[in-house]
Amino acid sequence: MKFPVMAAAFAVLAAAPAAAEVTRSSEIGFVSRNEVVVSATPKEVWLALISPAGWWDKAHTWSGDAQNLALTPQAGGCFCETIPEVDEPGRFTLQGSVEHMRVVQAYPEAALRMIGSLGPLQSEPVTGVLTIVLSKHEKGTRIVWEYNVGGAMRYEVAVIAKAVDGVMATQLAALAKPLGVVAVPAPSPAPAPAAAPAPEAATVAPAAVKPAAGAVAPKPAAAPAVGASQPAAVPAASSPKPAGAPGAGAPKPAPKPTPKPTSVEDAFSDLDDKPGR
Repeated sequence: MKFPVMAAAFAVLAAAPAAAEVTRSSEIGFVSRNEVVVSATPKEVWLALISPAGWWDKAHTWSGDAQNLALTPQAGGCFCETIPEVDEPGRFTLQGSVEHMRVVQAYPEAALRMIGSLGPLQSEPVTGVLTIVLSKHEKGTRIVWEYNVGGAMRYEVAVIAKAVDGVMATQLAALAKPLGVVAVPAPSPAPAPAAAPAPEAATVAPAAVKPAAGAVAPKPAAAPAVGASQPAAVPAASSPKPAGAPGAGAPKPAPKPTPKPTSVEDAFSDLDDKPGR
């Protein structure tokens, strides 16, 4: 990414046909989320997504030409850029390269997850995780694009978060435009507070039953005569404690750890989206 071009791009963020927002921000990071629905099928979207030379904005490249970009859609694959050699009068350079991001999960027609610090974040000790999820929609395919950045940086977080979110919206718009934008979902509203539980009904004690008219009340059992010997009280049998039961004050056993996700739907559940198949 050329520094003059990059600076101008961050200074002027053009409006893009995508629902964009910084969903989280703190002193050590931020989360940018963008979303759009296109009329293309998940397969068509996937094939376009893994070919960034056809849609990535050249203003956000280091060579100034998106044709120098390539993405290998497999774990360990590189989203890289070639810096062409220069061989002209008075100047000669060898070929170079840039790693924008590295693929950690590629699930065709469903999800792509990459790790890397894009643009100006490359100079900072931060980690960025870009997750792109595709899911079926009644009008085509829904694309959710989330970039989660964390770590210490020399930029003012509020400023760089807004700038990066604008660039992410621009890139998603460039991907979506030739695929046919049909809807831009509104940002998710804040969840409503949970309703207070209804108070439990008071328990009403049953009314005392009066004896019927004319009925003879039963006589109480005769009390033993004074001085008569009374049977010795039988001590109540103590209930044996179950084997292995912890005594009072004993620490409770530690809960079992939650098993790790085993499916692509679970792996991307943090986005509240299940990738379409």
